[in-house]
Amino acid sequence: MVHKIVLMGDPVLRKEATEVEEITDEVRKLVQDMFETMYHAEGVGLAAPQIGISKRIFVIDVRDEDQAGGRYALINPEIVGFSKDVEKSSEGCLSIPGLEEIVERPSAVQMKALDVDGNPIEIEGDELLGRALQHEFDHLNGILFLDRITPLKRKLAIKKWHKLQAED
Repeated sequence: MVHKIVLMGDPVLRKEATEVEEITDEVRKLVQDMFETMYHAEGVGLAAPQIGISKRIFVIDVRDEDQAGGRYALINPEIVGFSKDVEKSSEGCLSIPGLEEIVERPSAVQMKALDVDGNPIEIEGDELLGRALQHEFDHLNGILFLDRITPLKRKLAIKKWHKLQAED
């Protein structure tokens, strides 16, 4: 089922999401719905708060057509390491449609989480995967990518976004 994506301004996007206590069929269905919603919106990642559900779950799919890995559902993820190197790259967000900004992040990240069967998994990601992992993890902590740019750029971006919303 495709869910409605909540937009910047919705309080759920600013709350710290709660841990998933038990992985049930309901949680697995939510993960399936999240993938469906993400694909429908043509995104590469989606966190549960973005569909109004304050749970520590996100999905990512950064695969190219010829790539096997890169599709993940992470439950109760934790960052266990970052690279010292940083890189700047453009980011957008399904909850802030029409906006992209250059965001500086560590160039690689290591995470551990549970998969949909409750098995512990560890993921190391750099480039797009590393950026997507960090972006979606931020959503679980009430952080938007605009919080990671300078105050002046943030003010201008929010002004631009409000103008885009008024045009819709």
